[in-house]
Amino acid sequence: MKLLKPSWVSHNGKPIFSVDIHPDGTKFATGGQGEDSGKVMIWNMAPVLREEDEKNENVPKMLCQMDNHLACVNCVRWSNNGLYLASGGDDKLVMVWKRAAFIGPSTVFGSSSKLANVEQWRCVTILRNHTGDVMDVAWSPHDMWLASCSVDNTIVIWNARKFPEMVTCLRGHTGLVKGLTWDPVGKYVASQADDHSLKVWRTLDWQLEANITKPFSECGGTTHVLRLSWSPDGQYLVSAHAMNNSGPTAQIVERDGWKTNMDFVGHRKAVTVVKFNPKIFKKKQKNGSSPKPSCPYCCCAVGSKDRSLSVWLTSLKRPLVVIHDLFDKSIMDISWTLTGLGMLVCSMDGTVAYLDFSLDELGDPLSEEEKNTIHQNIYGKSLAITSTEAQLSTTIIENPEMLKYQQERQTSAQANQALSGAGLESATPKLNSVMNGESLEDIRKNLLKKQVETRTADGRRRITPLCIAQLDTGDFSPALFNSVPILPSGSSLSNQLTPQLSSDSSPGQGPALGLRPGHDALLTSPAPNSTAKGLEDNKDGIKTTLLLTSASKIEPMKALDSRFTERSKATPGVTAAISSTAGIMPLDRPKDSISVLKDVKIKDDTSSDSEDKMATINKNLMLNKRKPDLLMEDAAVVEKRKKGRPRKDKMPAPVPQTFTQVTPPTEREPSRVPPAPTPMAALKLATPSRQKTFSLQVSMEPSVFLEVENEVSLVAGSKLSQLKCTRDGRNWDTLLPSWVSTAAGSSDVIAVACEDRMLSVFSSCGRRLLPAIQLATPVSALHCSGHFVMSLTAGAVVSVWDVQKQKAVVKNESLLTILSGTDTTVSQSLLTQQGVPVIGLTNGKSYCFSSSLETWTLIADKGDSLVQCADFRSCLSTHDAPVASGPLAVMQGRNLNAGRLASRLSSTPHHMQQSMTLAFLENQLASALTLLSAQEYRYWLLIYARFLVNEGSEFRLRELCKELLGPVHKSAATAWEPTTLGLRKRELLGEVLPVIGANLRFQRLFTEYQDQLELLRNK
Repeated sequence: MKLLKPSWVSHNGKPIFSVDIHPDGTKFATGGQGEDSGKVMIWNMAPVLREEDEKNENVPKMLCQMDNHLACVNCVRWSNNGLYLASGGDDKLVMVWKRAAFIGPSTVFGSSSKLANVEQWRCVTILRNHTGDVMDVAWSPHDMWLASCSVDNTIVIWNARKFPEMVTCLRGHTGLVKGLTWDPVGKYVASQADDHSLKVWRTLDWQLEANITKPFSECGGTTHVLRLSWSPDGQYLVSAHAMNNSGPTAQIVERDGWKTNMDFVGHRKAVTVVKFNPKIFKKKQKNGSSPKPSCPYCCCAVGSKDRSLSVWLTSLKRPLVVIHDLFDKSIMDISWTLTGLGMLVCSMDGTVAYLDFSLDELGDPLSEEEKNTIHQNIYGKSLAITSTEAQLSTTIIENPEMLKYQQERQTSAQANQALSGAGLESATPKLNSVMNGESLEDIRKNLLKKQVETRTADGRRRITPLCIAQLDTGDFSPALFNSVPILPSGSSLSNQLTPQLSSDSSPGQGPALGLRPGHDALLTSPAPNSTAKGLEDNKDGIKTTLLLTSASKIEPMKALDSRFTERSKATPGVTAAISSTAGIMPLDRPKDSISVLKDVKIKDDTSSDSEDKMATINKNLMLNKRKPDLLMEDAAVVEKRKKGRPRKDKMPAPVPQTFTQVTPPTEREPSRVPPAPTPMAALKLATPSRQKTFSLQVSMEPSVFLEVENEVSLVAGSKLSQLKCTRDGRNWDTLLPSWVSTAAGSSDVIAVACEDRMLSVFSSCGRRLLPAIQLATPVSALHCSGHFVMSLTAGAVVSVWDVQKQKAVVKNESLLTILSGTDTTVSQSLLTQQGVPVIGLTNGKSYCFSSSLETWTLIADKGDSLVQCADFRSCLSTHDAPVASGPLAVMQGRNLNAGRLASRLSSTPHHMQQSMTLAFLENQLASALTLLSAQEYRYWLLIYARFLVNEGSEFRLRELCKELLGPVHKSAATAWEPTTLGLRKRELLGEVLPVIGANLRFQRLFTEYQDQLELLRNK
């Protein structure tokens, strides 16, 4: 690193409050105090960079001096295209400057003839709105807007395409606003003020997205500026002046959930300015060594009132460099060159310092294209795919509503200028990208070949898991703070990874490494301590390969089959403690003395109060959620066992089961043990084991507990059983004349099945609602949801009753149609809130019975290749809350909301990918409809609409709009229903139209339906 203080850059000893380097790197601007006014100066960069230019008198140092501001200038910023310079000062004005061509050099007014303006910069517009000093100005990523903030507590957004038009004024701060920054894709603008808060505003509707106050509660308003900065990958926002344990810090705010868990510590006084390097870096490759995939990282400079400057890399825990006493007074502003290797810093003492870094110190900067790929992977693409911006910009907008949506669309235009002309066609071939001449696929294969073996003290072999980074086009997961380097050595890897990986397994949260849920990074880590300990206890001499992969990456690993054929014994006590929602499979299964598929003993454990436990199912570990045969074609599959009581009369017999649901011990159901498989003709399902007493919680809100005690007393030779129920502290109980085999309930009804095949239904207060129902065969599973009761009998027959209306919804429907093959059985059953019975089978397929179609319909298939290849990331919206608890999401198990499955592994051509995604989305819509799940239907409908708009499928869009709009004029012949699942179709159309309006190609379609909708609304 080289450090230089060019003494010739000065405002005659007056303070310099701001500095900014021009995007082309040839000049820089400073702003500060002049003699009796504010002063903006433009300087030549060449004499700073090269000593010979500094000594050469023919190379001008100052290019232009502008004295138009009436008071001190607090901030100067170049626009991203370099055409404009914006300056804000104590005179409450923002001035925008542009270079005037064709005017020769002139002298500065009132100076001796030596000081000549080499370039002419003219003030082209003055923006007046603030009622106090303007503290900071910032251009949005594509120069759409210019934001300015002031001590009048407001932030004003100006339309940079039409100065001096004002877009909006953001009010909400209660103190002087002293800093602004845009996120790199233009979705948010963040501001920091003296009111101890940092606020993030959405550009979509200019509303407050987040208000962060915790790290700033101890701060005083002691700094002149609070220049905060957003990282170039958009993942982190770093604030100025924050406090941690009454020590000054720069707070790191994560975009994901606006969490404030990290900060930059070490400055002795308040941090005044933070500035991220515009480049994203990756580790420098040593010459001749094979390229190792490494996690990209960012670089950030922090300046403080303690006159020192620190530079941090997000891949290091400590700063890269700290320079103390660089100036005599507080640091006021920092600016990086666009190359990412040079930095100018200015201070209140009126001097400027230049720091020059080398690639060896910072790393290799990613190209603009790679940076765009990162943005696209994290935030999606917003360009109309078929026609380029240039063509679209000449389209005449024919409708005021369309104009509104177009303006909103431009606000969220995130594609970088480099991409602005490129359609998807040019983006697709990048799937097999190449790093340093070696294709990413090869790198992945080589990584998998190198197994690192270690021996434990007692001579057992251990294979150290390798961390296989994502190596597809989404290679660049966001640069992690303190991200862990990829180390093949055992000890260091486990020490570093284990604490960071004890991620909690609530649905929708990604791994704890700071990756957004959208990234399925292939994290391969030592298991969390519990598993590791469990495995240590096995003294049989095991080779344990623990390779955790996320669900989407499982298919291509068939090649590794041979690796997993050598299995090992494990004590039955070891339960799998793998906590993540990514659909992780323990590949190395414990081997029983018999390792043949047919002789595996497994106890089915299906929760009967399923609806109320749906949340629990989601929260609890979902193991082995895919068919294991994907990985081990011919090898035996042996599940980890669960403890439970085997039945007395029969030995448990083989049932392959791929879906184990773990429930907390307190809510453990009676274990069900499948009986021996009988011939196909008399197919039977497992029945619950006999238990003298059992209890279960059937509802959380209100809390309802059931207790069953069999054979309480003998009356006239018959044994009575007692059912006790506690609801919100109030108790009731009733007696039944036979042994109770299973019970279930909801907040409305309680159902009890006895061994004499009688089903009794009670209200939540204990009144009997239906006479006892006689079933043909014993009950296998019982569910209640709302006022619906569902029984699944051992004879594989499903019935659902609506207790409120006292009628059957589903009448004795046999499962024989869906139980194909002798080894398929039921792994899971549930009843939705709307009374739809859902059956999950061990072959990975899930069916629900549609009472309107009177048939079984397939709603989920774990082995479905469409699910693997559908890619609808770009169609997910930030506003739609993912529907994790709906019946469709529960049955599909894997958290589909991520939407970035194996799409990037399959190098399918774009049109194939498009057809697969389309088919998948249409399946999701149809399934949500059959399941009567309104929330999920709406969620998938909007994703489907966005996908159709992105792909330009006009016919399908038109048909969709037509169906939602319905007939404009009433007629007797029409069979159109105005609602679907209780959602009004025309209101859904109102939600779909803005999506269509975002693409200019469909403006005729948009106008047509918008007008008809208006017409109908006014009727």
